[in-house]
Amino acid sequence: MDKTVCKIEFLAYYLPQYHPIPENDKWWGKGFTEWTNVTKAKPLFKDHKQPKLPADLGFYDLRLPEVRKQQAELAKDYGVDGFIYYQYWFGNGKKLLEKPAEAMLNDDKIKTPFCFCWANETWKGIWHGLDSAKILIEQKYLGIDDYKKYFKYLLPFFTDNRYIKVDNKPMFHIYKIQDIPNLNEFLELFNKLAMDAGFDGIYFISSVVSHPDVFVKNDNIYGQVGLDIFQKLRYEQDFLFSNNYLKKVEKKLWNYLKFKKPDIQNKPIICDYREGVSRLEIKFPNKKYIPCVFPNWDNSARSGKKSLIFKNSNPNEWKKHLRNNLDELLENPNNPQYVFIKSWNEWAEGNYLEPDREYGLKWLEAIKEIKVEYGLS
Repeated sequence: MDKTVCKIEFLAYYLPQYHPIPENDKWWGKGFTEWTNVTKAKPLFKDHKQPKLPADLGFYDLRLPEVRKQQAELAKDYGVDGFIYYQYWFGNGKKLLEKPAEAMLNDDKIKTPFCFCWANETWKGIWHGLDSAKILIEQKYLGIDDYKKYFKYLLPFFTDNRYIKVDNKPMFHIYKIQDIPNLNEFLELFNKLAMDAGFDGIYFISSVVSHPDVFVKNDNIYGQVGLDIFQKLRYEQDFLFSNNYLKKVEKKLWNYLKFKKPDIQNKPIICDYREGVSRLEIKFPNKKYIPCVFPNWDNSARSGKKSLIFKNSNPNEWKKHLRNNLDELLENPNNPQYVFIKSWNEWAEGNYLEPDREYGLKWLEAIKEIKVEYGLS
C-alpha cells in the first residue's frame, strides 16, 4: 500500500499543572504541582516501573518562559504539530491553571500552534488516591450570560494567529460534551458569538462521548470515541472501588474489554498495552470520527492502588499503535485529517511524550519516524 498521504496533523493534549496555585496548596499542601505525585510513586507489583521521571526537561516550572520555549522546540523537532491545552472554566469566571496559556499568548517567541480543550469536569479527591470521592471544586453550568463571559475570555486566544482553525473556525475541544445541559443552546451561542467576531463558527471536538449520536447527529460537532472505553474505565474508578456500585459496573466493563479481572478492592486495574490498544483501535464509524492515540498510561503516581495501568508500553509498541491509526486514516480520506495524542505531559498519569529517564527521546522519535515513513515530514 502506498503510504504517502495528504497533510495529517498530530496534536497533543497539554496539561498546565506544573506551577503552584492557591487551591492546590490548600488541598494537597504548599507548593503542590504534578511533580509532587510523580516523585512519590512506588512500584505496586513485580517489574512495575515506577517512578517515571523526566529527563531532558527535568522537573520544570511552567512559570519559566525558557521551559515553554524548550517544549515548543521539542514539539517542532519531532513532528508534534500543535498543543491542545486543557482549560479549566468552572463557571462564574472561576478558572484554574490558566497562567501557562496566558503567558504563552503573550510570548511571540513561542510559535507552536495551539487550541483549547475545556476540561469540564468536577475535581474529586479520588483522582489523587483518596478513599473519599469528595468534591474539591464543582463544574457548574450557569447559562447564557456565563457562557458569554467564557467566550469573551477565550476570544483573544481564538484571534491569535497561532490558534488552530479549520475553515475559519477555531477548534475547541470539550472533554465531556454530554454533561452540558441544554447542549444545543450552548453550541448555538458559541457559534453565533464566533460569527459576530468574524469567524465562520466553532469547530467543536467531543473528546469523550458515551453516546456517539451526540456528535453524529449534530453538524457542529466532531468526535473521537476511540478512547471512550478507556476513558470510561478511568472515569468510573470511583464506582469500581465502591462496594455499592461494584457489581453493577464491573460486569459490563470486563465483558466488553475481555481483560483479566483483577482483585479490584486491593490491586490496580492492569492491562497489557499491546492487547489494550488493539481493542481500542476501531474502524472509523463515520466521517466525523477523529482518532485519539496514547503512548503509555499508568496513573498509579496519582491514584496508588486505585489506578489503571497499561503495562509493557514501549516506544516500539507505540509506533505500531500510531501506524495502525494512520493506516485507517488512509482508508478514510474524507475524515478530518488529524491524530490526537493523549498526552504531551501528563506525568502523574504515566501518559506523556516528553523525554523520560528510561527511553529518553524515543517516544517522540517514534512520531518523527512515522511521519517520514508516511511522507508527512
